[in-house]
Amino acid sequence: MEDSFLDIATNLSISTMNTESIFDRFEQMNVLIVGDVMIDRYLTGKIERISPEAPVPVVNLETAENRLGGAANVALNVKALGATPYLCSVIGDDKYGQIFQEILAEESISTKCLRVSSERQTTVKTRILSNNQHVLRVDEEDTHDLSKHEKEDYLANIKEFLDQKEIHVILFQDYNKGVLNPNTIRELILEGIKRDIPTVVDPKFKNFWEYKRVTLFKPNLREIAAKVPFEVSVDLESLKKATRHIQQQIGNQHTMITLSNQGIFTDEHSGKILPTKKRAIADVCGAGDAVISATALGIASKMELSKIAQLANLAGGQVCERVGVSPLNLEQLKVEYKNLISG
Repeated sequence: MEDSFLDIATNLSISTMNTESIFDRFEQMNVLIVGDVMIDRYLTGKIERISPEAPVPVVNLETAENRLGGAANVALNVKALGATPYLCSVIGDDKYGQIFQEILAEESISTKCLRVSSERQTTVKTRILSNNQHVLRVDEEDTHDLSKHEKEDYLANIKEFLDQKEIHVILFQDYNKGVLNPNTIRELILEGIKRDIPTVVDPKFKNFWEYKRVTLFKPNLREIAAKVPFEVSVDLESLKKATRHIQQQIGNQHTMITLSNQGIFTDEHSGKILPTKKRAIADVCGAGDAVISATALGIASKMELSKIAQLANLAGGQVCERVGVSPLNLEQLKVEYKNLISG
């Protein structure tokens, strides 16, 4: 009884923390991020003519920039929120794999859990832009699963790291590029359960139903619509029905559903939709990464689910105001969150 009373008191103190206390608590969090990483490459220039060879625009290249993408962008967002990210993934033994490691070093993100493979190439998404608009995207990638020995090495490396470092949440960022597979997912969730570490998932289509017994499952509406055997709409009863179906399939504790510009649904209490703030949208790339980063830290800090959704809404909306994948601005987020909960 005494332990239960202490747990309740702790949860109450966390749920009523002020804005500064919440972000101060984030600074104490260590986040293990597992999943697919990539380089987001941006080629920017001017379009002044159409090619004489084909009816396509000619882009006069002005700048070329490489940014961290996928689970690596999640690591950037976790770091921007004040926490310490530990990125566990597999890259290729190639030119872009080296560039990837150099960018991680520049961002002071640990490479202890990063593995280099000669059996796959580093994923690169090259976007060609002109006048802040996407003209074309070219993807270079392997999407096959890790080989048997790569899977074993990857899992052994993570388990060894978990023995050495206190981790407050495990974040799965699945882009269906082959790093995460049913066996690896199952093993890592079991490690979380065994070590009493909460698990948070941003799923994609391929492994959607593999995340059994996770703490929080965060799909988007399009992913759910493709996976449940009935129509789903942005309606409270429809979303609650979808949530019940998900929990019957994977036994997760909580579900959050991102609804694009219509906000986020959470299954807290009887279920609710929290609307998003109106913004001038420049680019939706990276919004999901920002949402899952804020969500994972909220779960690790034992915030109320509705408060987590409010923070995640702001985080996702903020990065949509900038062109290209880019991390959060912490000071802007603090101001917006403070205004939201005080208003």
